[in-house]
Amino acid sequence: MVQITPLTPADHSEWLVLWQGYLEFYEARLDDATTAATFARLVDGGIHGALARDDAGTAIGLVHWLTHAATWTTTDYCYLEDLFVSPEARGTGAGKALIAHVRDWASAHGSAKTYWLTAETNTTARTLYDRVATRTGMIHYQITHD
Repeated sequence: MVQITPLTPADHSEWLVLWQGYLEFYEARLDDATTAATFARLVDGGIHGALARDDAGTAIGLVHWLTHAATWTTTDYCYLEDLFVSPEARGTGAGKALIAHVRDWASAHGSAKTYWLTAETNTTARTLYDRVATRTGMIHYQITHD
């Protein structure tokens, strides 16, 4: 059975393996300083994080989320920014458990909704997302600042 645990400073090495797998999945590269700053924000509470652990206690997945003010509600929205389950642990319920953890946390903290983005080509994950959430039909645009 998958267990979800809050991310702590002691989890750094297990988190880093998952984080690197996540970046590799999205063919992204981050410098070491950004990775270090990300982990620091996760454990100091600026951004929230949790790990999925298998029966042996091994970290098999991660989730990161944050809240932000919104113009369409008097409360916050919860943005699930990163979700990753190691390839060998996919299909174990870890992804669903991580999403449920964030959903429950957001609800308990008064967020009006939880939302996230994914790549159109991420068909495996989208199969799960279609079961646990509503696809909004919105299209994501961005401007990168140098």
